[in-house]
Amino acid sequence: MSDHEASRGDGAADRRSHHERMMAGDLYIADDPAIAEAQGVAVRRMARFADEYHRDPERGQEAARELMPGTDPTAFVRAPIYVDYGTNIRIGARTFVNMGLTALDVAPITIGADCQIGPHVQLLTPTHPLDPQPRRDKWEAARPIVIGDNVWLGGGAIICPGVSVGENSVVAAGAVVTKDVPANVVVAGVPAKVIRTLEEDGESAAP
Repeated sequence: MSDHEASRGDGAADRRSHHERMMAGDLYIADDPAIAEAQGVAVRRMARFADEYHRDPERGQEAARELMPGTDPTAFVRAPIYVDYGTNIRIGARTFVNMGLTALDVAPITIGADCQIGPHVQLLTPTHPLDPQPRRDKWEAARPIVIGDNVWLGGGAIICPGVSVGENSVVAAGAVVTKDVPANVVVAGVPAKVIRTLEEDGESAAP
């Protein structure tokens, strides 16, 4: 459905609920009761995780996996964390997630194994139409984010909708990543650009 069709709200064009449209990755309006219910569950689970983590960080990991069932048992997540649903997030083995992660998982967010996620990183899947009228009518959508194995996201890095970061790559602190990042590179800046390549032996080389 185009932005123009979406702006008309033509039910004859698409009989799906807005929750079904969201799950399919299509334009939707976030006023569906099923969406509100899922977000409410996430709010309660975030609160439980924060409470359990501050009592005992190790035991708090059980609450983290309740919030994000796709989290490997060997991953470690620090509180607080901010999600839309939690159920669309996958975190791989031995990955460390530092405090303050914002992972807006309207679309799937996949984080690989052995990753280092710095404090206050933002993984943002939601998008909005550029056309002013559908945006005024509250249509939105989302695009998946994929973080490959052994990636380091520096503190405050922002990963935008639809972006993939290749394995072994490093995203510098404060970078805003608007395009896919290849494997084995360092990116930095706003918008992020490749500033260095990484050799297999761990040595760096100029791009």
